[in-house]
Amino acid sequence: MTDENFVESVSNLRQFLTLPNDGNFPEQIAVNLSWCDSLFSALKFKTQVIHTEGAPLLFAEKIYRKKSKSVFFYLQIDGQPVDTTKWFQPSPFRPILKEKINGQWEIIEFEKINQKIDPDWRIFARSSSDSKGPAMSLISALQILHSINIEPEFNIKVIMDFQEELGSPDLPKAVLDNRELLDAEMLFIMDGTRHLSNLPTLTYGARGIATASIRIFGPKYGLHSGQYGNFAPNPVFEASRLIASMKDDTGKVTIPGFYDGVQLTSMDKKSLDAIPENLDSTLINLGIASADKVAPNYQESLQYPSLNIRGLRAAWVEKEVRTIIPSDVIIEIDMRLVPETPGTRQVELLKDHISNFGYHLVDSIPTNEERAQFPKLASFNYRLGSQPFRTDMDSPIGEFLNRAMNKVFGENIVNMRTTGGSQPIAPFIKTLEIPAVSIRIPNPDNAIHDPNENLRLGNYKEGIMSCLAILTEKLD
Repeated sequence: MTDENFVESVSNLRQFLTLPNDGNFPEQIAVNLSWCDSLFSALKFKTQVIHTEGAPLLFAEKIYRKKSKSVFFYLQIDGQPVDTTKWFQPSPFRPILKEKINGQWEIIEFEKINQKIDPDWRIFARSSSDSKGPAMSLISALQILHSINIEPEFNIKVIMDFQEELGSPDLPKAVLDNRELLDAEMLFIMDGTRHLSNLPTLTYGARGIATASIRIFGPKYGLHSGQYGNFAPNPVFEASRLIASMKDDTGKVTIPGFYDGVQLTSMDKKSLDAIPENLDSTLINLGIASADKVAPNYQESLQYPSLNIRGLRAAWVEKEVRTIIPSDVIIEIDMRLVPETPGTRQVELLKDHISNFGYHLVDSIPTNEERAQFPKLASFNYRLGSQPFRTDMDSPIGEFLNRAMNKVFGENIVNMRTTGGSQPIAPFIKTLEIPAVSIRIPNPDNAIHDPNENLRLGNYKEGIMSCLAILTEKLD
């Protein structure tokens, strides 16, 4: 069924990817919402907009059998912002098909898919992998079944999120306010990248996220480095010492209590060791000589909270560089959370570490009196994003999905305890009291969030096959 409809499925995805989808812009949300509404309406789903204080959500439902159980699908429709100057194509919203020739990605015409399809060809566009590709995998499977009059043996509910990349700020309240509408047996998340092996992947949890912005203050304004070098302290050096204090030489976070509560049982480690990975090839693929020593391998490292410097700003570089002592340094941090390390606790630990390092924290720009009194000044702001979640791997939802996927892929399936990224799924699990698993489709080298994001055609095809298998599996 997938083969006969794959060219049309690629064409539909290509059209979907032409719609800019930055969740910061209501007009872009509106266009994507309308497009999704039309697709599900054509499939005879009943749709409704769930209004919130911020961005709306789109809900779609189809009752195939009145007394049957319902399953719930979560689709992320928005994408990360884009810097068009970093993309190797005219626009991130003008999808390009490429094949690798002599180690380089070369553009080929989309029309070539009418003659043949190479599974290693890739579609380059924003949200091709994260996560319009996975969303269209489900929609394509529904369209195929609709065209041949095959109905699932369960009812289907779908929610579409247009601000996932912003942390889905209005989702928890929306789920709480619409508990009866959203109620289902289990939740399938159409989001996330496959395991490094690129085998079909099911992931039973995700880390949460908390972000912080630290601003280290130097002089009131930028100073000429010739006139004031050796006299006015440069805040970059202070910032670098603070950053260095957060981790040791092995990559472990040194903030007291940061890892407290995390314990892996022998059974946990056994299931993690069963996942096929090769350390040497992983290091080569990532282009690094050695890994951090938080845990003995990649899978175990995902079971712990992390601390990352995701951005730095201090004066100017490259063609705009100038000889000054900057007035401030901004350090942007993200912390990935696991269920044992709640965001509020981790943020307080980070804040205490900064204070214990000798910084006086201010709410905004320091006053003249504060500048005169405190040699180390900084501001600290934070935001709590998605909460972590974890579903028992040995559970009915896991058995259902493995049974469905085995029909297509045999035993070539990876079951992962958790993923390193974040997903706004905790509100569903806590409010609806249902289990959730992520169905992973995109290739692991897809450059999500970066310029030149891409989706391998073979992965897209297998994603549609996975959804067809799930939609036609009997739900006990």
